[in-house]
Amino acid sequence: MTTTARPPQMISRRQAVAQAGVLVGAALTAGYQTSVAAESKPNSPRASGSFIYCLNTATIRGQKLGIVKEIEVTAQAGYQAIEPWVGSIETYHKEGGSLTDLKRRIADLGLTVESAIGFPQWIVDDDAKRAQGLERAKFEMDLIAQIGGKRLAAPPTGATELPRLDLLKAAERYRSLLEAGDQIGVVPQLELWGFSKNLNRLGECACVAIETRHPKACVVADIYHLYKGGSDASGLRLLSKEAIPVLHVNDYPADPPREKIDDSHRVYPGDGVAPVTEILRAVHEQGGQTVLSLELFHRKYWEMDPLEVARAGLDKVKSAVATALKR
Repeated sequence: MTTTARPPQMISRRQAVAQAGVLVGAALTAGYQTSVAAESKPNSPRASGSFIYCLNTATIRGQKLGIVKEIEVTAQAGYQAIEPWVGSIETYHKEGGSLTDLKRRIADLGLTVESAIGFPQWIVDDDAKRAQGLERAKFEMDLIAQIGGKRLAAPPTGATELPRLDLLKAAERYRSLLEAGDQIGVVPQLELWGFSKNLNRLGECACVAIETRHPKACVVADIYHLYKGGSDASGLRLLSKEAIPVLHVNDYPADPPREKIDDSHRVYPGDGVAPVTEILRAVHEQGGQTVLSLELFHRKYWEMDPLEVARAGLDKVKSAVATALKR
């Protein structure tokens, strides 16, 4: 039997406009609800605009809490992200801890792993040590990837003394590290170390990153290390928003002097003489969303309640941001 197809039902222009209005309204409502949900979530990165507030676990490292408790303290204190040390992740895993469970715990607490701290000797001149260092870096990046981490800080471990590194060779080695990260899904960041004889200045790190000719090359800057290595904060204005995804935030006192100051003298932002306002303003003006990771090694803080330290640190960082963005 042959049937005749019914022509599509015709609707008036008025009906079409009305239906379109309903659809647009629904879409706008859904978008608004999504936006409100993201803004209202306590640890949502969107809640901070230009910055993501992160705790580098060195700040409470002296309390020897272990990675699980460090995560809990970070969330309870109100941070959006955590920057753990790879050694604590490795210890947890060696003792039978599940990295899948750790990833789930981090996510359930509303945190992200924006970066992690490791010390592979990927940049040294010795070929054998450098090969071992690259393999170690791959291992560390894999651990980070398994807990949902995005980046690994890669300082010039093993090359802190003379002789001076050839910066173009350093760029080749950093590119190899970046290519390894591409395979794993973690971005290694070139970390400036102010006390080192190599890569102790922002300009050196920028040169190495540029000469890799790799799109993900970037630098971890640090308020204390900029001072220790002799870099002026104004140099940050020459770098793009992609160049410094993570800034280690801290402060330092006027005494001891630069040549004698060390990591243990770092204090909360605003409690020292560092140009914190200038630095935060320079980073903000580049646009994008920068991770502000509080990294301290002060022995006094290590003797205090870790949650108290973490909360006080977050308050200090937010206060510093408010001052920097004030017009």
